[in-house]
Amino acid sequence: MTAVEELNHKGSLAKNASYALATLSTSVKNQALLAMADALQQEETWILEENRKDLDAGKEQGMSEGLLDRLALSHARIDAMAEGLRQIAELPDPVGETLTQTTRPNGLQIDKVRVPLGVIGIIYEARPNVTADAAGLCIKSGNAVILRGGKEALHSNCAIVKVMQNAGYAAGLPEGCINLVENTQRESATALMRLNQYLDVIIPRGGAGLIRAVLENATVPAIETGTGNCHVYVDASANLTMAKEIVINAKTQRPSVCNAQEKLLVHESVAEKFLPGMLTALQKKSVTIIGDERVCALFPDAIPATEEDWETEYLDLKIGVKVVSSPDEAIAHINRYNSRHSEAIITEDMEIAQKFQKEIDAAAVYVNASTRFTDGFEFGFGAEIGISTQKIHARGPMGLAELTSTKYVITGTGQIRG
Repeated sequence: MTAVEELNHKGSLAKNASYALATLSTSVKNQALLAMADALQQEETWILEENRKDLDAGKEQGMSEGLLDRLALSHARIDAMAEGLRQIAELPDPVGETLTQTTRPNGLQIDKVRVPLGVIGIIYEARPNVTADAAGLCIKSGNAVILRGGKEALHSNCAIVKVMQNAGYAAGLPEGCINLVENTQRESATALMRLNQYLDVIIPRGGAGLIRAVLENATVPAIETGTGNCHVYVDASANLTMAKEIVINAKTQRPSVCNAQEKLLVHESVAEKFLPGMLTALQKKSVTIIGDERVCALFPDAIPATEEDWETEYLDLKIGVKVVSSPDEAIAHINRYNSRHSEAIITEDMEIAQKFQKEIDAAAVYVNASTRFTDGFEFGFGAEIGISTQKIHARGPMGLAELTSTKYVITGTGQIRG
């Protein structure tokens, strides 16, 4: 079966399933999600065996440690996938929610209600946990889904989807509502981006190259989920002990994800006191320091930064560091180079904090907290479909509500327009 044939077949299945799924009761959807969560844990041994095949192939092909970390599953990560599904089951069902209700002078009642988007296509790379997260969110929000992961995670994704299909369909989900594109050639990705007859929206999750490819090639409406060139700015009034803890967490807790810190900006009045110890602590955690001239003068082990460094999302144990003369300079630098994802300021001056939050152009703006919290789970949405960095339809972590659209339901008593 060619890529186009596979996509047309699965697209047809998904479209048909979407009509039944859109009207499925909340209780059936929740029961299915709980059954899928249980099944993932029950089939852990097999899923990890399949994941090991992907990891072994990745190592043979010279995959970076950061990508291998994204690809790897474990007992804890499978438990987290299952817990994400259970959290989704506990969340309110957005489908059918009445957002506004008005009665016109002529007696027409006009209700604006949430409805599923329909069929969602998701293209992603080496993170098999996305398979469970995305499917769970789509099911709860009444959407059928066509998943297209990267070839590096094919064995893992096939196993996860098979487990979820078996459990979900047995619990009452319409067959065809969860689909995985098994052809991982480039042509299958391009064909999915243009599957207008079946898809209502396509969402990319991955690096800058994947997101750019979708935005440039898709004829299906796309939601841009962002790369994360995230900054932490340490202001003159910052609690430096707090700042050090936040920077270490934001950079090193999991450097391969989009909400990890990539750049550190420090006010010049505290740079000499703060940076040597801060950068030494990062270096001890195997972080490569890349700095401007002032940073290199304070920390001789730093590698001189280039213009390209300021706009690069490393997704690795690297950090770009710059000394700035004011909050205005920090804000200007961030707005020039950031990817509109997550930005943070460490400060005890709440006037400056409010200025930072108002003027920074990003989906999430933090005061005295790590950027690592930009996550659907941490925001209380359950798992997330991605972090949207665009401004139309959705922005920030995309949970259930962001996977719905609206329609107007109008009830009359025989009114006609004169």
